[in-house]
Order: sequence, then C-alpha cells, then structure tokens
Amino acid sequence: MQERLVDRHPEVPADQLVAQMVPPPMFDEVSFDSYIPAPGEPSQAAAVRKGEEFSRQVAKIHQTVNKKTLFGKKKVVSGAGLYLDGGFGVGKTHLLASIFHNAPAPKSFGTFGELTNLVGALGFNNAVERLAGNSVLCIDEFELDDPGDTMLVSRLLTELSARGVSIAATSNTLPGQLGEGRFAAQDFLREIKKLGSIFEAVRVDGPDYRHRDLPPAPDPAAPAVLTERAAATPHATLDDFDELLKHLSTLHPSKYGALIAGVSAVFIAGVHPVTDQAVALRIVVLADRLYDAGVPVTVSGAKLDEIFSQEMLDGGYRKKYLRAVSRLLALSRFEAATA
Repeated sequence: MQERLVDRHPEVPADQLVAQMVPPPMFDEVSFDSYIPAPGEPSQAAAVRKGEEFSRQVAKIHQTVNKKTLFGKKKVVSGAGLYLDGGFGVGKTHLLASIFHNAPAPKSFGTFGELTNLVGALGFNNAVERLAGNSVLCIDEFELDDPGDTMLVSRLLTELSARGVSIAATSNTLPGQLGEGRFAAQDFLREIKKLGSIFEAVRVDGPDYRHRDLPPAPDPAAPAVLTERAAATPHATLDDFDELLKHLSTLHPSKYGALIAGVSAVFIAGVHPVTDQAVALRIVVLADRLYDAGVPVTVSGAKLDEIFSQEMLDGGYRKKYLRAVSRLLALSRFEAATA
C-alpha cells in the first residue's frame, strides 16, 4: 500500500528540540574552503573572509567567557554578531554552516522559525538557560513576521549576547529593515534597532545558484504517471495536495521535519495555487524541511512556481514565498533529473 504523509502523526519531545539544532544533512561537510565564490561577485569572497574572521572571534570569546576570575566567577563578555544579507541561493547557509562547524561546542543551528518554535516549546527562561552555554547560535533565514516575534527574538538574543553567546544570522533583509511591509514597524522601532545593533551586516550578492543556467520549472506529471512513479519508488509518499494541507494544519511546524523522516521522495497530486496566508506559510515550512533533507518533489496539477498566488507574492511575506519556490524548484528538478 502506498505510504502517505497524512497518515503520519509524529511526536517530538521538547528536550530533543535543542539536540537537533544542527545544520541540515546537505551542509554536514561544507567549509569555508568549499565555498566557491561566483565570478564577478567580490562580495562573496569578502563574505568568506568575514566568516573566517568571525569564527576566530567566536572561539576567542567562548574561551574568555569560560575563564574564571580570582573570585571564581565567569568573566562578563558580550558575544559577537554577524549578519549575512543577500538574495536567494548565494550560499549564505553554506557560510553559516561553516561558522557552525568551526565553532567550539556547545553550539546550535536552526532556522528563525525553529528558534521561535523552540522558545514556544521550552518556555523563554528555559530556552535561555539551555542556549546560554553556547559559543554561537546560528540562525538561518532570519525574519520577523509579527510584533510578538520581534519582542521575543530581540529579548532572547539580547540576553544570550550579554552572556557571551555569539550570534550569526542570514536573511534577505538588513537588520534595520526587519518588519517592513509586515506590520506597523514604527511601533517597534526600538526593538528592531536593538536587534540591528547586535550584528555587523555583511552583504552577499550574486544570482541564485540553484537556478543558474537552468530551464524553467519542470512540467507537472500526468496523474497516472505520478501514481506509477510513486509506487515504483521505495519509501516514497503520495498525497493529495488539499488533504496534505489539511493535515499540516493539525501539526505544530516543529514536527514537519519528523513528518518527512525516512521519506525518499514526495509525490503530491492536484497541486493548485493557494490564496490563504496561513496555508501558504505552512507550505513554506514544509518546503524548508524538504530542502534541508534533500527530499525530491514531484507533482501533478499546477507547476510549483505557481503554488503561491500573485496576491500572496505581492504581500508582506513575499521573500518567504520566493525562497520556498526557489527550493521546491530545486527539489523538483532533482527528481526530474533522476527519473
């Protein structure tokens, strides 16, 4: 019988959330040396040098924090901060993972959404205590989507930085512009400014490497072909798009990674544009987890670059949706190439 994601109901104990905060498997072996700057993009080579410099700073600060004074207390040293800003697919996550690999343990790596989920699962004070011993906290795709997240993350990073935890982050928006287009930013300028003061911003320019010299989105498979290919692929899942979206609404986003654990490929029937923002944001999280795990995606119905309506793309979450499309297309091309 064909396995389906909608039949899975994963549970993730809260104490495992910190332990699993590591780079996705595709970034297990990356390093600063393996990052290949694009020709004609000097900011990429400069970002590599800045990342290496930051890594040395992280190690030095962590060593200093762990040294005790004559009175047996730890030295009070603030953590460093590095903010890699750039478009999609310029290698920011590669550089962030390289920082993580170079840093002394304990250390944590996760997306912005995973971090807010962690705080929600553990509680603020517990999360601070569990992360306070880190040399570095690496946050991928740093975004602020509402006032609550602004206040939460600002307070969390301020407290961790004061305890000597260095913070490295990637995003497509500079720190001083976080929140623009999403809510009444003027009401939260103090918090946003505080966040920006933690980081040194470094720009990483260049084209999306996932789509350099590549054709447009693959055509969707015919329904019968989709079913046949799913049945012929060991450990693959086949789901109806609407049923899958309904199932995602019953799961906390922190469980989406566990939802696809052990899945070799995902096949989705009847894909169509979505117009509901809550539904679209769940697709974004699922796309991130699929991309992190390198799980190929094949669909029938609409093309994956049509999954978000134009109204969605014109709204405040535009960058999230474009990132999701970029990643889904990369996964769909991988499946097309191996079919």
